[in-house]
Amino acid sequence: MTVSIRRGYALLAAILMITVAAQAVRAGEDPCAAFSWNVSHERELFAASPEAAVAGREASLAPLLALDRLYEPQLAPEGQVVFVVPPERSRPATDNFGGVVRLRADIAGTYRISVNQGLWIDIVAKGRLIASNDFQGRAGCQAPHKIVQYVLPGEQDLVLQLSGGRDGRVRIAITRLGSTPAA
Repeated sequence: MTVSIRRGYALLAAILMITVAAQAVRAGEDPCAAFSWNVSHERELFAASPEAAVAGREASLAPLLALDRLYEPQLAPEGQVVFVVPPERSRPATDNFGGVVRLRADIAGTYRISVNQGLWIDIVAKGRLIASNDFQGRAGCQAPHKIVQYVLPGEQDLVLQLSGGRDGRVRIAITRLGSTPAA
């Protein structure tokens, strides 16, 4: 073998070792640490044991979820759920899970809905969808996987619709960030 071929093999081996080492470092990283928001409160809630619940198949049967707790409601096959309004987005698969829960926003402000899987989250107030104002999700993270922010009116009971779930159980937490002037 010539010297240049040996150097080529040595260079290739060095590149492979560096690549393997970089992948090992990346594999050790926490995928949940990649959120650009401060999600320490949500992460703390997702580290706790969840309270069991059963999501309603219609709004009148929906359980009321309290703020700052982790719940794990059982979802139903989506075809068995009667949503207050059609979900803003839907997945074509027939094996999706969904359900409805309620929340009480006593104070107007920004709220976060955090879940451990990729599903669609809608909030309904007085028969109309409330648009989210931001969201984040992180692949490989289930504590939480997705967080959606909403500016919610105060002193209202709201319906939270979950749709497009791939799993029959979802972990969910609702947190409040701050207040906004009442409309």
